[in-house]
Amino acid sequence: MTPSFKTEPLGQGYVLCVSSAHTFGTDAFLLADFCRARHKDIVADFGTGCGIIAMLLAKNAAPKQIYAVDIQPKAIEQLKAGLSLSVPCPITPICADLKTLTDIPAESLDLIVCNPPYKAPSAGILSETSADRIARHETACTIEDICQKAARLLKFGGRLCFCQRPERLCDVLCAMRSAGIEPKRLQMVSKNSQTAPWLFLVEGKKGAKPFLQVEPAFLLYDADGVPTKELQRVSHYGEE
Repeated sequence: MTPSFKTEPLGQGYVLCVSSAHTFGTDAFLLADFCRARHKDIVADFGTGCGIIAMLLAKNAAPKQIYAVDIQPKAIEQLKAGLSLSVPCPITPICADLKTLTDIPAESLDLIVCNPPYKAPSAGILSETSADRIARHETACTIEDICQKAARLLKFGGRLCFCQRPERLCDVLCAMRSAGIEPKRLQMVSKNSQTAPWLFLVEGKKGAKPFLQVEPAFLLYDADGVPTKELQRVSHYGEE
């Protein structure tokens, strides 16, 4: 194994390889839980990075197939290293640009999950490293690119699930609807009941009629700073 990789046990025989360039945060666990993947689903994880969401879905929902897509070869190398240490699972790593991706058949997917770059190309100072720029800024693809590609790959009724910063909410909803993916479910995530949301989770459905269900906010901590039962449920990834 490449020495720069660190292993993280996910439980049930799954092992993730992380590095300073490709790691994960709480948002990955929230999105993996929010998307409600099913055993029969064929899934794609766009911008998979180290593969945390793909592995969580394989572990907790066991979909029929998971395509883990990233434009960065080092990220796919890390994912493959983790898979080599894990139990057999239906994850297929794909190193490709989403805009020109041809490895997944059109209208074949039931679910696409995406933890995208949070910053628009013109927002703030660009990160120094290529990996950080791609992960944090829309330099490799935009929200519109993701939604347009999702529209081509999803079956009718297929779902696209995003997490993003609240200031990008309008951008995401407009991009979804423009691509024919109707926003259907929205949940805000806050540190606690006294703080403004720092993240939102949204699900859109291809070809659906307009109707947006806003779910109760997901709170990470109670008033005493103790992790909520919901956060504990979502983030207990290392237990067998």
